[in-house]
Amino acid sequence: MMTATILPETVRQNAPRRDPRIILTAGRRKEAGSPQTSAFAQLSRTVKAEGLLARRRGFYLSLLAGLTLALAAIVAMVVVLGDSWLQLIVAGVLGIVFTQFAFLAHEAAHRQIFASGKTNDRLGLIIGDLVIGLSYGWWMTKHSRHHANPNTMGKDPDIEKDTISFLEEDAAQSRGLVKVITKHQGYFFFPLLLLEGFNLHKHGAIAVFGPAPFKKRALEIFLMLTHFALYLGLVFTFMSPLIACAFVVVQMAVFGLYMGSSFAPNHKGMPLIEEGSNVDFLSRQILTSRNVGGPRFIDAMMGGLNLQVEHHLFPSMPRPALRRAREIVRAHCLENNILYTEATLFESYGIVIRYLNRVGLSASDPFDCPLVNSYRRRD
Repeated sequence: MMTATILPETVRQNAPRRDPRIILTAGRRKEAGSPQTSAFAQLSRTVKAEGLLARRRGFYLSLLAGLTLALAAIVAMVVVLGDSWLQLIVAGVLGIVFTQFAFLAHEAAHRQIFASGKTNDRLGLIIGDLVIGLSYGWWMTKHSRHHANPNTMGKDPDIEKDTISFLEEDAAQSRGLVKVITKHQGYFFFPLLLLEGFNLHKHGAIAVFGPAPFKKRALEIFLMLTHFALYLGLVFTFMSPLIACAFVVVQMAVFGLYMGSSFAPNHKGMPLIEEGSNVDFLSRQILTSRNVGGPRFIDAMMGGLNLQVEHHLFPSMPRPALRRAREIVRAHCLENNILYTEATLFESYGIVIRYLNRVGLSASDPFDCPLVNSYRRRD
């Protein structure tokens, strides 16, 4: 196990025994000049002094060129293979390439690639809407809310109820088939991610085509429609309708599974912050985030999302600098008695599954489960 276990007393004292979650609460707001504020200022100065916030345009332009060549090769394979079930292999590879493009769009949204915000947004729009067919504006708004309030009940959209419930109170409201799934949702989580690609595209389309105000609506509509015209035009031109439909399903399934598997280990099963609590920035970002440790190829595989603690502390930090930042942040946390959590990829998946099952089990009748019943009877 690769998890540091330095836990501040304020967190221990506020973890209710009757609730399997750890809920962070805090008293008064941390004022400027407080130990926490000073600690982050010191950490920030160290990071800047090492040049870790400097742009790495060469890295990103090389990565963008490589992914563009991979996409061109996939298009060529579609044309060459024609109406063949071997196209489903190509579809799986396309789902992986689209996910790698999505990581780039994520980094553009955080201003990690270029110094200019407008240039980053232009790249994000091209990658998100034109290449992937997913609304960049909708996703960026949602993700910005998450970064501002990670694992904060009522504020973080990433823990809002969908088919999966991340909070006991949401699990208790499940009905019908969703309730059946919720009871053992940890085991259903990864299979359900096969549908996440469709879900992301659905929510993006609702935002872009819906009545609510939306920035750059006309441009995003144009780019998204162009994407689907080119994508669907290609597959239905060179494949029969049955194989073409199967191609789209496989590509979207791989995309959803890959995306979800990359984002899930970062915060699920980590401490939650009660709505209305005043928690300083340093504690809020570190205590709710989990790193995925391992060799450097994981950085490429997960688009740098495996170094989640450092990414949340310094969102504009380029991916190649996160490894060095990890060493600095870990040392800082040890020195200041701050919990720093890191697990292997499969350990983190196990944590997510167990956490979701605990939440789902809370939706059952307590008399059906002695363990849950005992939790609820404790003071």
